[in-house]
Amino acid sequence: MSSDWPVDPDGEEGSEGMRKYDMRIIADKVDEEEDFPMVRDEFVEEYGDYPIRINYKRVVPMREIFEYVEPERFETILDMHKAVGDAMRAGDFWEYHPQGKNPERKHA
Repeated sequence: MSSDWPVDPDGEEGSEGMRKYDMRIIADKVDEEEDFPMVRDEFVEEYGDYPIRINYKRVVPMREIFEYVEPERFETILDMHKAVGDAMRAGDFWEYHPQGKNPERKHA
């Protein structure tokens, strides 16, 4: 682990002691009942430096993913999930694209 992260991405706080990845870690930061509607930039201000494990070898700060999130506001957690998924694809964070734009990529 790099000492630059505010928490160990593989530790108890970073992934509840297990290897949890990308969307799951982001979703754990919100409460569906209390946090929506949500303003994107406020969320990034609070959690932007938080480490997000993309795969077994890559960890990025949450703000890097949110650089590709277009909506400035999410009405529901589903809206947020869709926007983050689009951002993960747009930023080439995922190495697999089962039906994606690049058929040469590894499939899940």
